[in-house]
Amino acid sequence: MYAGSVVNGTAAATRQVSRRASSRLWLQAVPRRRATTSAHTHLSPGERLSERAQRAALGAGLLVATSAVYYHLSRPIHLDGEAAFDGPRPKGSKVTTHEDVPLSPAHSKYATKVEVKKAIEELKKALPHEGAVVVDPHVLEMYGSSDKSYHPASPHSVVVRPASTEEVVAIVNIARKYRVPIVPYSGATSLEGHFSGYPSGSICLDMSAMNKILEIHEDDSDLICQAGKGIPLFFPLDPGPGATIGGMIGTGCSGTNAVRYGTARGEWFLNVTVVLPNGKVIKTRRRARKSSAGIDMTKLFIGAEGTLGIITEATLRLAPVIPTKVAMAQFPDVEHAVSAVQEILNTPAGPHIQCVELLDDRMMAAIDEAGLVSETLPIRDTLFFKIQGDPAAIESTARTVQQIVSNHGSSNFKFAKTDDEAEELWESRKYALMSTIESQEDARCWTTDVCVPVSRLPQLVYETKKDLAQSKLASTIVGHVGDGNFHAFILFKKDSELQAVSDAVHRLVHRAIDLDGTCTGEHGVGVGKKEYLIAELGEDTVELMWTIKNAIDPLDIMNPGKLYPDLPHDGEPSKGRH
Repeated sequence: MYAGSVVNGTAAATRQVSRRASSRLWLQAVPRRRATTSAHTHLSPGERLSERAQRAALGAGLLVATSAVYYHLSRPIHLDGEAAFDGPRPKGSKVTTHEDVPLSPAHSKYATKVEVKKAIEELKKALPHEGAVVVDPHVLEMYGSSDKSYHPASPHSVVVRPASTEEVVAIVNIARKYRVPIVPYSGATSLEGHFSGYPSGSICLDMSAMNKILEIHEDDSDLICQAGKGIPLFFPLDPGPGATIGGMIGTGCSGTNAVRYGTARGEWFLNVTVVLPNGKVIKTRRRARKSSAGIDMTKLFIGAEGTLGIITEATLRLAPVIPTKVAMAQFPDVEHAVSAVQEILNTPAGPHIQCVELLDDRMMAAIDEAGLVSETLPIRDTLFFKIQGDPAAIESTARTVQQIVSNHGSSNFKFAKTDDEAEELWESRKYALMSTIESQEDARCWTTDVCVPVSRLPQLVYETKKDLAQSKLASTIVGHVGDGNFHAFILFKKDSELQAVSDAVHRLVHRAIDLDGTCTGEHGVGVGKKEYLIAELGEDTVELMWTIKNAIDPLDIMNPGKLYPDLPHDGEPSKGRH
C-alpha cells in the first residue's frame, strides 16, 4: 500500500502579515521567490577552458577531437557592453547586470544582447502557448535570486516554461544556436545560488509545468514522473518543503530519513530522461531494479546541478508506508548524544530507526523563545527519533532506545504512543528553522550544511559553537546525527554583519573537510560551495569533472558558473579563500 503526500502549496505571506503568522504560512507553502541579492562578482570559467581542454587531451586521447571542437566553438566574438533586460529592483537590493561586470574574453563566447533578443523571438515561436515565455523585468529578477541565499546573483534574460520533453529540446537547440546559457529552475528551494542568472544573459528553464505522474507500477513499487513533480506517494527522500524531483536529482539530495533510506545517490532513481546540450534525448537505463550493464549513467546526472543536461523525467523507486512513532531524549552534551546514537544504530533496533535528529541547546532555547510549538522542553542538547515498524517492533525498539540513552547520560526520555502525541513531540524539529528566525526581532538567517564521519561530529559541533561564540554570532544547530550531517542557522540583522557570517561559514567548511568530511551533505554546491571542491576532492578529481563537462557541454551553456571551481594555473594556487 502507498499513501499520497505530495507537497504542492503555493500561498505566500504578504509583507503586511505579522512575522509569526507569516512564519506559519511559510511552513505550509512552497517557498516564494523574492529578489534580494547582493553585488555580483562573477567567476567565469571561459578563460581557463581551453587550458583544461588541452590538459584533458594530453591525459585522454579519446577527447582530443572534443577539445578541438570546443576550441573552435568557443572562439571570441564581439559583445557589446549593455545590460540584459535590466528592470526595477526591490528597495535595498542589488542585482548585478552585464553593465556591472568587466568584459573579458570569457564573456565573448556567449550571446550578445542582440543575439539574446533573437533567441527570445525564436523561443516565442517555439512555445506559442500563453505564459510560456516571460520577459517581465520583475519576474526575471525574482527567478534569478532568492531571499534564502546571500550569494551573488543576476537576473535572467527570459523565463521559459516548457510542458514536454519536446519543448525542452526546442529550447536547448535555440540556446545552443545563439550560445545563451540555460539555468534549470523548479522548486526554488536552493540555498547555494543554483538558479541565479548568468550576468551576460541567460534562459531560465522553469520546469514547474512538467509536474505529471506518467505511469505507476504498483506491483514493481515504482513510478515515472516529470521533473517538476513534487514528492509523490511515499518517496523516502525528504528534503525541504517545495523541493521537486529534478532539483532533488540535480543536488543529490538527502533529508531526515537518510539514516534508514539513504540519499539520492543510492538506488531511489532507477533512470532519468535527459535532454543533452546537443539537443539529443537519452534515457539512462531500463526500469529493471538492478543492472550491471556498463557505466551507471543515471549517477552521472545525480549531483550535476543541471550542468550536463536538462532532466525531464525520472523513474522512482517507492517504499511501503510503515507505521511510525516518535521519541525524544535529552543529554548533558552533544558527545553523549552522538555516542548513544552510534550504539543504537549498531544494535538489532537500528533498522527500525527512520531518522534521528539532533537539536542543540541553543536551538531548544530558540524554540522556547519563539513560541511556535504547543509544548516547550528543557533547554538541553536533544535527540528526536522516528521509529518505524509494526506495533511490536516499535515497542521493542523504544525500550532499547530508552535503555541505551539512559546509559549515555539522558535524564529525560519521552515516547509518544499516539499519533497526536507524536505530532506534538515532533513540532520542535518541524519548526526548528522558523523558531531560530523568530527568536530575534528582524533577524535574517544564513543556512549552511556540512557532513563528517559520525564519530567526528561532536568535535565539529563543539569547535563550531566555540568559533561562532567568539565571533559574537547567534546561531543554532540541527543535525541529521545518524549520518554526521548538520545545519548551522546563523542569525544577523545588519548587512555589515554579513561578511562575518560568510567568514564563519568558510571556517566551518574547512573544519569539516579537515575532519575527512564534505563541504555539503545535501544542499549541493551551486555558487556558494564551489570554491571548496579542490580542497575536498583534489585538483585531479576536479580536472576529471571538467573533462566530463567539456566533453558533454563544449559550449558551456548548461548552468555555467556553478559547481565547477577554477583550476589553478601551473605553479599558482587555486582561487578562493584559504
